[in-house]
Amino acid sequence: MKETILSVKDLTISFQTLDGKISAVQGVSFDLKKGETLAIVGESGSGKSVSMKAINRVLPKSNTKYEQGEIVYEGRNLLAISEGEMEKIRGKKIAMIFQDPMTSLNPTMTVGMQIAESIIKHQKMSKDEAMREACNLMDLVGIRNPKTSSKNYPHQFSGGMRQRVMIALSLACKPDILIADEPTTALDVTIQAQILDLIDELKQKLHMSVIFITHDLGVVAHVADRVAVMYAGRIVEIGTAEEVFYYPQNPYTWGLICSMPSIDTKEAILYSIPGAPPNLMNMPKGDAFAPRNSYALAIDFEEKPPLFKVSESHYAATWLLHPNAPKVTPPAEILRRYEIFKSFYKTTEEVEVYDQCTSSFAG
Repeated sequence: MKETILSVKDLTISFQTLDGKISAVQGVSFDLKKGETLAIVGESGSGKSVSMKAINRVLPKSNTKYEQGEIVYEGRNLLAISEGEMEKIRGKKIAMIFQDPMTSLNPTMTVGMQIAESIIKHQKMSKDEAMREACNLMDLVGIRNPKTSSKNYPHQFSGGMRQRVMIALSLACKPDILIADEPTTALDVTIQAQILDLIDELKQKLHMSVIFITHDLGVVAHVADRVAVMYAGRIVEIGTAEEVFYYPQNPYTWGLICSMPSIDTKEAILYSIPGAPPNLMNMPKGDAFAPRNSYALAIDFEEKPPLFKVSESHYAATWLLHPNAPKVTPPAEILRRYEIFKSFYKTTEEVEVYDQCTSSFAG
């Protein structure tokens, strides 16, 4: 079993605004293993970016409150150490790529100097040594003629190339953990695929662990080892990529999967989850997804479901997994994926356990 490099335990974060308190993250817990890619998936406002920014402590100090929880890295709770100690970790040990490189990069500095600046700060190199290393990193991320390109400014690069510059900048100190916050959102699908493949390739080369934040489940289908689905500040399902993509248990995950376009889609209109996420200043009683959930039970409107264990690596927060829950028929696309999961991802010895798990669903 791979060693755990980062552990988030019961993380709860709120923001105080002029309109009231926003409960942005509610009891989030997960482990990140060495060398794995963990995808955090959810709609805008689900708390995924807030949770990940908390790891690097880059949330605004003025109105952020860490209500409870721990973020443990190298045996220390990052929420309890001083800002000086955190500066030695931020960027050097845990780096971030943001979704809009044009606003993240300094328009008044050449890209080479921006990368070199980070190297000088964290690795104590001379300016000439740092510039050589910056060119090496630009070459590593696929930027041609790095010696010439390093003298250019951000506006002289395309969107895809700017994102490569951001990746080079984040890799300047060879971090243990790379957090990619929707790094492909502003890019076309061809460039998206290139950036995803690049991050995956660099993860293998540099032996990093990656946390990939996205609102699109399909984006991380081929790069994630594990997937955590967030909704209204909570993790509602977590498991291996195969378990979440082919054996999802939470109706919210069902909705995300059914709304993914594919070459097999025959319907003229793509499915979309009805309604909108809840107001985080006025959370509904019970399961926050219940008002949008056509499979909601009466208890969903009264109590939040716990994370039920599906397998050693798979958990889902839905009352449908309670032993006394009535049988329901998932969408046809989900049933199709169950059969694929049973055929390709289950060993002979596990088929009996699988059949017992699926007996709570009709069809």
